[in-house]
Amino acid sequence: MNKIKNNCFSDQEKVNILKDLVNINTSNGNEIEAAKYIKELLEKFGISSTIIPIVNKRVDLVAEIGTGKPILGISGHMDVVPAGDESNWSSDPFNLEERDNKLYGRGAADMKSGLAAMIIAMIQIKESNLLSHGTIRLMATMGEEVGELGSQKLYENGYMDDVDALVIGEPSGYMVVYAHKGSMDIKLESQGKAAHSSLPEEGFNAIDPLITLLNKANMVFKNSSYQNPLLGKATFSTTIIKGGNQVNSIPEFASAEMNIRTIPEFDNQEVEKVMKELVHEQNETGAEITMDIYMSQPSVETNSSSSLVELSKTLGTKYAGFKVEAVAIPPVTDASNLLKGKSKSFPLAIFGPGSDTPHKVDEYVDKQMYLDFTRLYVDLFTSYLN
Repeated sequence: MNKIKNNCFSDQEKVNILKDLVNINTSNGNEIEAAKYIKELLEKFGISSTIIPIVNKRVDLVAEIGTGKPILGISGHMDVVPAGDESNWSSDPFNLEERDNKLYGRGAADMKSGLAAMIIAMIQIKESNLLSHGTIRLMATMGEEVGELGSQKLYENGYMDDVDALVIGEPSGYMVVYAHKGSMDIKLESQGKAAHSSLPEEGFNAIDPLITLLNKANMVFKNSSYQNPLLGKATFSTTIIKGGNQVNSIPEFASAEMNIRTIPEFDNQEVEKVMKELVHEQNETGAEITMDIYMSQPSVETNSSSSLVELSKTLGTKYAGFKVEAVAIPPVTDASNLLKGKSKSFPLAIFGPGSDTPHKVDEYVDKQMYLDFTRLYVDLFTSYLN
């Protein structure tokens, strides 16, 4: 283990940093305030950073320590999902609270604890001169929860071009993730013609062809023979449906939105092809359906035995007290964008403190796990580069 000459933070100070981040409400927005906080914290230790405007108060942040190659990218997102009905929470979701050695708050697990642990590790590595060579590049993103625009902008602006390996601090707990499904959000809009329900032949029901299409799409995915040994089958879920405004009127408009989780064998391009064919089939019968694919992130499949994954498993086992495994998961991460153009051999480890409470009421991270990752990351980042 690398010895930190001057431990920059006490355990309580590490908790306070997480508390500061959780207390900044970044529910699908306002990442600018989190980025300003991170920038100010890094500057106290002589680490410069760049805030990259995306849209409105939504920004990315990039910072580096060290010089030259190899370059280890470390990444986490600053946004969180809304807390929902806050009266259902046991405490204020935007005021981190400790109870029974757990730290409660929106984003405590997903994923401000991972982001805070990365920032703390980066500062401690710099202050203790633990890098003999190489660079650590922090990429804090906006909009991961919806759309992943922040990671897309970092990819487009070349921040991943020279990166040799990537650690994403999503809340895996003591598992190392090296593969995950892709995700697509699609909206269908059906135009019909209004009429009195006693004379339906004088109108065109916008709901009917939409229901037919959705049923056929469900059957395509349920009956598909495509399966990935790591990720299983692609899945299709209609999640929002709207249509009509009065019970005795033929609806002139209807819409549906769906989320599809893709696999390499049934990828985003194939899903788009299938959906276009189904839309065309309905329109040939007189329907007027349009389709908008407003989010499309590919699946990720990398090397399960890369040196980064193996090192993460070894260090994770040491802190966890049991054997840590490498796994594949259904949820999507910023890796979908950040790894575009990279080969399957690219070293990726999605590895960070967490629990099974992301997006749930009373979200929390185990306090000791969070503190362990602030130390584990120091060992992981420096051991991989050195």
